[in-house]
Amino acid sequence: MGVARDERRALCDLFEELGPDAPTLCEGWTTRDLAAHLVVREHRVDAAPGIILPALAKHTERVQNDYAQRPWAELVSTVRSGPPWYWPTSFGALDELTNTAEFLVHHEDVRRAQPDWAPRPADTSRDKAAWASVKQSAKMFYRRSGVGVTLRTPGGQSVIAHGNGEAVSVLGEPMDLLLYSFGRSAVRLSFEGTESAIATLQDASRGL
Repeated sequence: MGVARDERRALCDLFEELGPDAPTLCEGWTTRDLAAHLVVREHRVDAAPGIILPALAKHTERVQNDYAQRPWAELVSTVRSGPPWYWPTSFGALDELTNTAEFLVHHEDVRRAQPDWAPRPADTSRDKAAWASVKQSAKMFYRRSGVGVTLRTPGGQSVIAHGNGEAVSVLGEPMDLLLYSFGRSAVRLSFEGTESAIATLQDASRGL
């Protein structure tokens, strides 16, 4: 199947379980808003760029809000079925390349916004994919951290995310490191470094 497909399916199952009005870790978004975002990202070539480009964000927001008004079952079904055949990520290899981190993070955005959440049990394929995403994006995410950052897993893997400034080491499971890199605070991590350096990193992480 692949991690991206597995996470897509699990997220849609959770959407159906929780309904359209459940909270998420995406500030200001309910599950309905998140589902609409995922549909726009994979179905609207005119609006998808605005997810990244501020100059186009207003149009993207309008399109996303229109999708959010659709019946919940239809919205979830569209996310579950994935992009149309002509969309580049409809092909398995590109799906895994571009959607693995997206669906790993957004699945946890819903899971961890619910009361009494807990990390999922270790899964070799999922953890490997999460760590690969961490390594690929670490330097970009922490380029403005203000301190040196090394990300480490309990299994001994590590990556230098930022090499300048007073050093902070962040220790956690791959999924928690990935979420923290995306600016999420619902994580279980430990930090090694001076109090001031750790505070600097955490302030920068809130702005990711």
